[in-house]
Amino acid sequence: MAVPQSTDATQQARGEPKVRPSLARDLLALTKPRVISLLLVTAVAPMFITGLGAPPAALVGWVLLGGFLMAGGANAINMWFDQDIDHFMSRTRQRPVPAGRVTPMMALLFGIGLGALAFGILWRFANPLSAWLALGGLAFYVLVYTVWLKRSTPQNIVIGGAAGAFPPLVGYAAMAGHLDLTAWYLFVIIFFWTPPHFWALALLKKGEYAKAGVPMLPVVRGDRDTKVQMLIYTLILLPLTILPAFIGAFGLVYAVAALALGGRFLWYNFQLLREEGVTPTAWKMYKYSLVYLALLFVAMSVDRAMPREAQAQTPEVLILDQPATPAAPPTR
Repeated sequence: MAVPQSTDATQQARGEPKVRPSLARDLLALTKPRVISLLLVTAVAPMFITGLGAPPAALVGWVLLGGFLMAGGANAINMWFDQDIDHFMSRTRQRPVPAGRVTPMMALLFGIGLGALAFGILWRFANPLSAWLALGGLAFYVLVYTVWLKRSTPQNIVIGGAAGAFPPLVGYAAMAGHLDLTAWYLFVIIFFWTPPHFWALALLKKGEYAKAGVPMLPVVRGDRDTKVQMLIYTLILLPLTILPAFIGAFGLVYAVAALALGGRFLWYNFQLLREEGVTPTAWKMYKYSLVYLALLFVAMSVDRAMPREAQAQTPEVLILDQPATPAAPPTR
């Protein structure tokens, strides 16, 4: 298969400066740093809502580093596996592997190395539970989504998208040492956010996915059905985001933010459904969905930092990294 030509000639014709790829730049591109930025927000924000106060700055730094390396490793392995279909898509054909600037084996070893380094960092400077959860996210993204589901079912992003819900578990576990109902609640929020977020982009890239043989929902079921499915998932998502305010887990600051952010997200869904075919609204909704999730998690952190008269009780612990320490006997 022929490797697509470089864009240097196009850049020169437009009078743009010629960018000379470097190995360091290409290795960084393998990690998809723009994608990782949102994952890091959803990993760090839960560290502030465990009920244990503000996390130490050093721990936040290690979680950021470990999270970046683990997600970057997963993305690099993803590019190694998808090298054959990346040639067919305009947004991926200039990636380092399909463009021939990085060999497939180098990308694979680079991804594995980043994952191993991230596991060691989280194990040493956070705790083993956070390290295993981060590794679980990598394995889920690579094996379940990339290798198994992406090319086999239009529900690929519904199930495989759960990989993007691991970062909140990692951050929460790094701070608290366990996972409770609050942590799993954050997981569920991202799980239901992922389909309408990703399908907005899939609508725009439907032709490229079809050419590459990837059965994304718009390719298999069409634009209208995809928009209906996006609305259904959004209608499930929004009550889930508001529910914590009603059970006392979060206060007024979060409730107002969740309602305002969710209302705008729902508006985009209805607007998209009203329009025939694929319109610029799909791109606007995709971009807003990124802002929506980031601000929702920030609102959780801000709300927990606000003084409240009655704090919610810590939910029942579901997973413990270490056995709970028994209470000391009463003093006589």
